[in-house]
Amino acid sequence: MTAAILPVTPSATLTPSSIYDLFVPVSYKRLRAVAASCDGIRRERKNDTLPPSSHGHDFGGVSAVRVIIIGAGQVGSSIAADLDDTHDVVVIERDPERAEELNYSLDVLAVEGDGTAVATLEQAGIDRADMVIASTDNDETNIVACSTAKAISDAFTIARIKNTEYLRTWNRSEKAFGIDFMVCTNLLTAKAIVRVVGLPAARDVDPFAGGQVQMAEFEVGDESPVANQTVREADRFDSLTFAAILRNGHVEIPRGETVIEPGDRVVVIGSPGSVQEFATSVAPDESPGTAEEVVIVGGSEIGYHVARLLEERGFSPRLIEQDHDRARRLAEDLPGTVVMESDATNIEFLEREHIGDADMVVSALESDEKNLLVSLLASRLGTERTVAVIDTTAYVDLFETVGVDVAVSPREVVAEEITRFTREGSAENIALIESDKAEVMEIEVDADSVLTDRPIRESVRELPEGVVVGAITRGDEFVVPRGDTVVQSGDHVVLFIDADIADEVTPRL
Repeated sequence: MTAAILPVTPSATLTPSSIYDLFVPVSYKRLRAVAASCDGIRRERKNDTLPPSSHGHDFGGVSAVRVIIIGAGQVGSSIAADLDDTHDVVVIERDPERAEELNYSLDVLAVEGDGTAVATLEQAGIDRADMVIASTDNDETNIVACSTAKAISDAFTIARIKNTEYLRTWNRSEKAFGIDFMVCTNLLTAKAIVRVVGLPAARDVDPFAGGQVQMAEFEVGDESPVANQTVREADRFDSLTFAAILRNGHVEIPRGETVIEPGDRVVVIGSPGSVQEFATSVAPDESPGTAEEVVIVGGSEIGYHVARLLEERGFSPRLIEQDHDRARRLAEDLPGTVVMESDATNIEFLEREHIGDADMVVSALESDEKNLLVSLLASRLGTERTVAVIDTTAYVDLFETVGVDVAVSPREVVAEEITRFTREGSAENIALIESDKAEVMEIEVDADSVLTDRPIRESVRELPEGVVVGAITRGDEFVVPRGDTVVQSGDHVVLFIDADIADEVTPRL
């Protein structure tokens, strides 16, 4: 018999909204300083003076630094592949076959051994390391590895963790565990999921300029009103820029006459209101806003954080959890969520609870196969959009091909986040498009920028193809970028940059 567990008052031991605040930790500015030093970029900071390096290194303008990555799984390998062309990368891996494979497939030095052992760290050159990234699947291993590295070196340490309790402890003191920065997989994944809620057809959304600007990627379906329109016909919004079209694995910078084809992924940059309007024009039959009904399947840590973040945004989600004790705990912890105890693969239950009427179903079970099954069942019952958490990154494209609208890989999300920070340099914020195809970058322009005190039409002529000025903010003002718009020193500019030219363009901005 199915028991409906109604929300109750949360217990006194909970910390409801503060957990999400931990996602932007106290030492974020310190990490920014290290990233700037690692990229050899010196910036004037008027009201926020930061040291050239949080751990005392002076890189003297040399762009390549020594990065030690512990763990060569999907996350570690992805980070190594992204950094190996610009940095001196050493990877520590227990599996001898995997270590040997990396030596041949990437331009890195792979060291076989235990990343928590002093001898292995010394063999990897910890005395010369500027940054250590612990990215294994085990929280405790990553914490011990960073703590050991900090004890015997001055390297900046980044740990990948899943358990938010470690994040709470670390946030109490920047010296906890000897870790300079923590990246929490569960929170990152939940945040990535919540960003697309309320934006029909959105696959990814990232905020810039303190929330004044949004970048969003939309998939254009066969029945979409913008399908087969030119960009000029689809661009009916005052503060929106069509930055790129992703088609068949390639990045195309659109012109007015470019035709938006079914299956294209369109990247736009603009004010939150204009992005919302465009989302509605892409998928007018879907229901945007906080009235949207969201069902979360699975009371995992990811499922819990999705529900909590939705509550903070004014949503009233429903959550399905099979385990009785876990369901009871979630009902206590989530006062704005209706928690139902049941097996979400039971189609009779899904029909009885009208899951087909939901605007979005988020499947956050511990099994990729079950997440796929729930998503397909929800689609069959009539749910408008399905989002599935996929632990195996290689399955993402497959699951989306067979019917999942948005597949989110926690490993891919955390790899992108770590890579983003290590590449941030002089940028205020960076979002990676399709992992490595392009970047959306926010910069604060200074007097030396190629953009400063010139019309955009003139400055972009000096930049290679593949750069689009998407938005400008000047204090609290949103400035729509047009050809005759003059960028001023101190403006925050959000740009789309093709990955192939990023290294060439970034120093000139």
